[in-house]
Amino acid sequence: MKAARLLLFVFSCLLVGCSTPSKVVAPASVRSYNGTASVGDFLTISIDSSAHTIAYKNYTNGETGTVPYAVNADGTYTITDPSGNLLSAYEVPGSVLMVEAANAGPGRDTAALITAIENAPASINTFAGQSFNYLQFRTASGGLELGTVTIDVQGNITHDGYWPYGVFSQSLFGGGSFAASSIQEDASGDFFTINEGDSSDYVFGTQNGFFVVDTGNGTILGLPKASSKAFDTSRAGTYTAVFYEKANAQTGQGNVETGTATEGKATVAIAANGLMTITDDQNNTLATGTLAAVADTPYLYDGSQNTLSDPCNGMFTFRISTGGVQQDVFVFFQGNAVVFSSFATVLPIQGYAPYTYYYGVGLK
Repeated sequence: MKAARLLLFVFSCLLVGCSTPSKVVAPASVRSYNGTASVGDFLTISIDSSAHTIAYKNYTNGETGTVPYAVNADGTYTITDPSGNLLSAYEVPGSVLMVEAANAGPGRDTAALITAIENAPASINTFAGQSFNYLQFRTASGGLELGTVTIDVQGNITHDGYWPYGVFSQSLFGGGSFAASSIQEDASGDFFTINEGDSSDYVFGTQNGFFVVDTGNGTILGLPKASSKAFDTSRAGTYTAVFYEKANAQTGQGNVETGTATEGKATVAIAANGLMTITDDQNNTLATGTLAAVADTPYLYDGSQNTLSDPCNGMFTFRISTGGVQQDVFVFFQGNAVVFSSFATVLPIQGYAPYTYYYGVGLK
């Protein structure tokens, strides 16, 4: 639970910014959130602190309920859910809510962590006429993807990205589009869906201009691009982070990914010259290298059709090649937070070699 509380605080600062308020404002007695579970579920959750109840609706698998909760001495919630769906939670009222779920996923049988953010108005017009960097986290198919997404003034969406796992099939870059006609606004005005034919993605936004997408294939963060490709020295410092890792992963029949999944704490140290070092709580170095702009990294962006279509200002990377293992690290900054991810495998590729990936969020 300590790691969950740290992750909650990090996401709270990532989404709404961390600053010292001029005065303390009491939270509303009823607070509403949109949430995405790591297994791919989309939920709406409402907490009534006067009645001590939590109401939830899982739009992905149809689970619903209004259940009581109790506040523990450490501030966490113990949830009494007769259906056994929700178990415990921790909340920064009006900002972020994290919930431990036992019966998530399409089969209603998967443990998952739900990250939910305060409701804010979000329609396609909120993001129309803008472009964003994106980073996708998932628990299969190599764990991560990154790239650029553009939403034109009519609401048509185009995207293209880099998929490190594609090294096994020589399909590292790819993209697609969604017509504005595939978008359906929710009556609440707080989110909209994108119809992919056999599934729908749920898109909800934050008050400071970026969005989160809940998909059946993981969670996508869409972050505004920076005005310059250069590393901002104000980003230097030491960040305390939490991360998810899957080691020695392999994908077999039916696209089932095996491997050892863990999560833990890490320290991310970034010097003024962009030198970045990630160490875990056992003082093992996960990665170290100097951040380079994706715009200045030819194997990711060279202005041709064979790489990313956009320089993705604000996105950084470095590559490490030691002992026959190639590791690519990707980094974004948002507010006081750093978002990082890594993919590593043995080269040269001979069949589907084992690979390791991790991703996390840190706060300074």
